[in-house]
Amino acid sequence: MGCIQSVTCKARIRRDNIVVYDVCATIDQCPTRIEETSPIVLRYKTPYFKASARVVMPPIPRHETWVVGWIQACNQMEFFNTYSDLGMSSWELPDLREGRVKAISDSDGVSYPWYGNTTETVTLAGPTNKISRFSVSMNDNFYPSVTWAVPVSDSNVPLLTRIKRDQSFTTWLVAMNTTTKEKIILQTIKWRMRVDIQVDPLQLLGQRARLVGRTQQEQPRILSRMEPIPPNALVKPNANDAQVLMWRPKRGPPLVVIPPK
Repeated sequence: MGCIQSVTCKARIRRDNIVVYDVCATIDQCPTRIEETSPIVLRYKTPYFKASARVVMPPIPRHETWVVGWIQACNQMEFFNTYSDLGMSSWELPDLREGRVKAISDSDGVSYPWYGNTTETVTLAGPTNKISRFSVSMNDNFYPSVTWAVPVSDSNVPLLTRIKRDQSFTTWLVAMNTTTKEKIILQTIKWRMRVDIQVDPLQLLGQRARLVGRTQQEQPRILSRMEPIPPNALVKPNANDAQVLMWRPKRGPPLVVIPPK
């Protein structure tokens, strides 16, 4: 009990009087599931990344509000859908691709900068005269739709032959003073999700696609150091709003299919 008793005597909240334990970060050890039920799109569902931690916060001596929870950002994204020898569609984050930013927020689009506002965060309003114990958790996965036909064509002829996706994320456990905006980084996690699907568009629906390459994902890394949060990871836009769907034909100029929101 020594570590917990010690946090109660501190007048100011600092990293050394916040206790974090039972930090867990995993990716489910199951393969990506392919769904071929629609004549318009192929869908796939990846395993879940899951993170959780238990936290003991000291008493809050002032009229301040602290939020403890998960912040996530995308550091790298490659997402290509190949259509025979005609070209490929790609979801892109232009600022990230061009190196103008190091990361883009992966918030739910409402709870900036937090990943979400249910199990992902806990809010503590001061002043309080005793310690607070709680858990915070989050999960993430991919469940997109990819058109069988070329996305800029009026034809419904299936021509999709390959889906390749490789995305990297950093996830931080953070305590933030909502009054002063002071941030205390409690934990840093790195993880990556990769998908490689081969498609034979000549086959019957339900028999076209198969997973190639690795069937299980690399497990996340819980870092021993605290990595700083890039400014773009804390503000709009999030990755879903910033991404652009491009059509990049083998011949001719690229086209914007879906612009950023």
